[in-house]
Amino acid sequence: MKKWIIGAALLVFTSLHVAAQQEKREMPNPEERAKKMTDKMALELELSETQKAQILDLNLEHSKKRQAEMEREMAERKARTAEMKAHQDKIKEVLTEEQRAKWEEIKLEQRENRRSGGQGHYRGDTPRHKSGH
Repeated sequence: MKKWIIGAALLVFTSLHVAAQQEKREMPNPEERAKKMTDKMALELELSETQKAQILDLNLEHSKKRQAEMEREMAERKARTAEMKAHQDKIKEVLTEEQRAKWEEIKLEQRENRRSGGQGHYRGDTPRHKSGH
């Protein structure tokens, strides 16, 4: 049991470490993305200079909107994560040490089931409602 818990803790730590490494990658700014896309389109579509300028304006506008959306989504994700952590901390305060250990084990099993596809029901496995025919 202890080996299993230690192994699970190492797995979680490694996953968090990998996620942190991936998060550190710098995303190009909207201007760089718009220019890159415009250059690609100009090359492949043989755009005139007038078309290239118009496309650059459109790509820049789109890229800035997308950047704002991504930043908003990231802020929402961070807020949800903080809220979930606060909720879990409150639950842990109520539980005994033994209950906490069991709860962590249950959550870990659920996480593993989600990653591996789980053993849950698929839409084709069971009918949603009984037919009256």
